Amino acid sequence: MKSKTSNPYYHIFYWIFVVLILTLVFGRSWGSKIHAFYYISLLLPVVMGTSYFFNYYLVPFYLLKKKYFWFILYFFYTLIISLYIEIIVLTFSFIYLVNFKIGKMGPHAFDTLLLAILLYMVVFLGSFLLMIQQFNDSQKEINNLKDEKDKMKSSFLELISNRKTIRIPYKNILFIESLADYIKVNSIKGEEFLSKEKISAIEKRLPDIFLRIHRSFIVNTEKITSFNYEEVQLEGVILKIGRSYKKLVLNKIRSANSLMTLIILLIILNPLINQ
Repeated sequence: MKSKTSNPYYHIFYWIFVVLILTLVFGRSWGSKIHAFYYISLLLPVVMGTSYFFNYYLVPFYLLKKKYFWFILYFFYTLIISLYIEIIVLTFSFIYLVNFKIGKMGPHAFDTLLLAILLYMVVFLGSFLLMIQQFNDSQKEINNLKDEKDKMKSSFLELISNRKTIRIPYKNILFIESLADYIKVNSIKGEEFLSKEKISAIEKRLPDIFLRIHRSFIVNTEKITSFNYEEVQLEGVILKIGRSYKKLVLNKIRSANSLMTLIILLIILNPLINQ
């Protein structure tokens, strides 16, 4: 699952929002939003660097791993270095902003303590938003696992075919084909079952061992004997992979194969390990 915070547009809009808010805050004090915008733009790289270092390095590698001593130590170093760079930028901005009549700048521009507070307010705001997003992602993952568990409670697919309710064991399903308003379930025994359902509705009811490879096909990944970038083969049947499904299909099949290889390797090595 792709996290919202991994989306570059999320970061772009977030920093645009930060610049706008800080420009309004300083612009009101100075009486000039243009001067404030230039000033914030000079400080922005320091704020961004500190925020990303704190949220994407210190927190996951030290705080979340309960390395509290190292987290506090490196956080202190980060605080000192970021304030030091901030003062350098502040000095440079004074020289640069002479052209804008520095005497008209508000008193808050010289308050390094206020700048430090604002800097870490932005850092902790980013951390708070990241934490909320990770919590939401975790909840979605938990819900997905619950849904998958519910799907696997029954080992069969229940359909209405020829006015009868039938139950087809998952292990017997080779692939499912869409025929407009109908689907056709093809079994490993050569049997075919027609049912008046949409393939998208069936896809939601199936467990994770089934994979949609085309707008018209869902396959049982445990029955795949070979595959390439264009097609998959299931016990002699060759099905095309849809253009929009290729990346997802290949990633999932390779992940499943890697897991199966690891399981087989552990089974082979288990007697040697227990000796």
